[in-house]
Amino acid sequence: MLKRCLLLISLAYAGLSMMFVAPANALVEIDISQGNVAPLPIAITDFASDDGIGAQISDVVSADLKRSGLFAPVDKAAFIQNMTDPDETPRFQDWQLINASALVVGRISKEPDGRLRAEFRLWDTYAGQQIVGQQFFTKPDNWRRVAHIIADQIYKALTGEDGYFDSRIVFVSESGPKNDRKRQLAIMDQDGANVEMLTSGDYMVLTPRFSPNRQELTYMSYENDQPRVYLLQLDSGQREVVGNFPGMTFAPRFSPDGQRIIMSLQQDGNANIYTMDLRTRATTRLTSTAAIDTSPSYAPDGQQIVFESDRGGRQQLYVMNADGSNQHRISFGDGSYSTPVWSPRGDLIAFTKQSGNTFSIGVMKPDGSGERILTSGFHNEGPTWSPNGRVLMFFRQNAGEGGPHLYTIDLSGYNEQEVPTPQFASDPAWSPVLD
Repeated sequence: MLKRCLLLISLAYAGLSMMFVAPANALVEIDISQGNVAPLPIAITDFASDDGIGAQISDVVSADLKRSGLFAPVDKAAFIQNMTDPDETPRFQDWQLINASALVVGRISKEPDGRLRAEFRLWDTYAGQQIVGQQFFTKPDNWRRVAHIIADQIYKALTGEDGYFDSRIVFVSESGPKNDRKRQLAIMDQDGANVEMLTSGDYMVLTPRFSPNRQELTYMSYENDQPRVYLLQLDSGQREVVGNFPGMTFAPRFSPDGQRIIMSLQQDGNANIYTMDLRTRATTRLTSTAAIDTSPSYAPDGQQIVFESDRGGRQQLYVMNADGSNQHRISFGDGSYSTPVWSPRGDLIAFTKQSGNTFSIGVMKPDGSGERILTSGFHNEGPTWSPNGRVLMFFRQNAGEGGPHLYTIDLSGYNEQEVPTPQFASDPAWSPVLD
């Protein structure tokens, strides 16, 4: 009988240790200890197909897994066995010889109704067992999404965590000279593909955010020189003003159940945090200070809210209950803290920190302990979490550059990569995984 083992992924940071255990058929350890990453070697063959679409899909799967930092796709030139039939049992020794701990094979075919049928198998080359095998059906123009779904399934089978590749990013696309910058709302796949402009650029847009239902956005716009918070339906393109308030409204974000918007409303020189019930349009004031309270973000269970405030003299992070009670400061390091956002796991809060001329992206626990800086530079800002809470995206502008670009970084503080966009880009927001 073949021995059934465990795949262990251990994450160790200074003072922080997490372990995820998932069933698999080989003992493979991926250790992240103070940034030392040992990715899992994985062979991803060109999926069999009649028109080359199979190779394109396998390339996207390979790129997704490589970008995660947890997997190292083996160079196809090193392959010994030519896997043309995904139903064939692999010659496992051939894959062991090139140090491939896992093997992915697949096939893409066309159904009579025109849909694509995508099949794949994930093999453990050392145990000689199939880990997972699945098939999907989709329209031909959705082939990239099928690739992301397959990558998610492989990621989950080998790590025990949900994947994040079948998701999208909404952001602000910037073009034109710095003194006359055109800012458009844009959306794309998480890897930078399929960019689509959602607004014309005739007016400034800021801080777009996804609803938990994935098909609705909220954002701030200066249309007609009036700062307002809008809702945009992605499927229909319909949009509406959240409410007509006497002052500036900004930093909108949805509650975890999607039934409320939380935002900051400025009046008489100060700003406080309000919620609005999207069904009744009734507003509730949560803070009442002479300071600037803004950038609220709910915990994933909806019970608490993190926000930034300068009530103590400079921007710091505060946490309060969802009804506004028990407001207390959680950041106490040197510098100013802003743009907090709660992790989907609920265990960490990401933030921007400015100290002198340096802007950093960091994380801390909800009680303020365990602060860690992941990356620093001339101007880093606006973190947003991947759906599984393992990766952060943010925007950066380096000294001397004409505009910002998007980057991702692993929770370990390593595997930092630029996300390609056609133009300058800022204010990213990561969607939940698509249905």
